[in-house]
Amino acid sequence: MSFMRHIFVAFVLLWVSMLEVCAQDVNSKIKAIFIYNFTKYIEWPENQKQGDFVIGVLGNSNPNLIKELDKMAALSKIGSRGFVVKIYNSVEEITKCQLLFITADKSNLITAAVQKVAKNNTLVIGENAGQIKKGAVINFVYQQNKQKFELSKTNAEKSGLTISSSLVNMAILDEK
Repeated sequence: MSFMRHIFVAFVLLWVSMLEVCAQDVNSKIKAIFIYNFTKYIEWPENQKQGDFVIGVLGNSNPNLIKELDKMAALSKIGSRGFVVKIYNSVEEITKCQLLFITADKSNLITAAVQKVAKNNTLVIGENAGQIKKGAVINFVYQQNKQKFELSKTNAEKSGLTISSSLVNMAILDEK
């Protein structure tokens, strides 16, 4: 009986860990879709409309999200432009990008990252509480068992970005 109990416990633990991995994969896919769709509701200045659209990711704590963005980049365009995903491990590595997603493991670097891209009309997106107050334009939040997002029109204006009213209406507005 003891052996069967151990097998059962091992099975339950394996099942729970698989559920957790599946939930992370689904959440990563949802965030990737959100990120891609945000680009449809935001207008960048003319000087940001040449060449590939660059989505930068600061941090690598969410490899599933990066994998989903890479899949989208291979199959989709942003407007009429191709897009590429660049991974940055530090603020110093950040180069010109139209969108910068800051993973949870690098959220403590958001202030420095916002300063680094301040003159580049970059949409900065975070995924930890308090990121709007530190300069993010959009921040992912999880409320009522749903993935949602906060948006700061003030931070968008500071970044030289124009946000459509449709996106504003879908967002949780967070103005300092």
